[in-house]
Amino acid sequence: MRRDDKKINSREEIDQIIKSTEVCRIAYAENNIPYITPVSFGYDGKHIFVHTAIKGKKIDFLKKNDYVCFEFEAEVKTVTDPEIACKWTAAFKSVIGYGNMKELKSFEEKDYAINQIMLHYSGKTWDFAEPMLERVKLWKIEITEMSGKQSGEE
Repeated sequence: MRRDDKKINSREEIDQIIKSTEVCRIAYAENNIPYITPVSFGYDGKHIFVHTAIKGKKIDFLKKNDYVCFEFEAEVKTVTDPEIACKWTAAFKSVIGYGNMKELKSFEEKDYAINQIMLHYSGKTWDFAEPMLERVKLWKIEITEMSGKQSGEE
């Protein structure tokens, strides 16, 4: 990170940013072609969990390259100046990281993953029958690197 004064060093604060957001953006790459999607997610402090359809563009990209970049943002606000346009800026907190996105195969892994997602949005876990989880793919991002950044009103 270029500006140390904007870096978030606390893992607790990074975790709080992730837990406070509604959307995770995941960037995929194949050769020199990028692809980014907003997704619903779960987070257990170690991994990010997402679900996808059985087929689709994300799957095509992941078959060729499972290394992804992810992003979360919170407390985003435009900061204006009534007289000088160049003083306009943004206040925000964000987390950006990298990892390998692996498909989960067993019912136990898939059940854990879908419940991390449901826990994030509903605050509780749910009972899932195995046939229900066979209709979706569930993924775990094994985080290899992650950092936080904040920019406030200046």
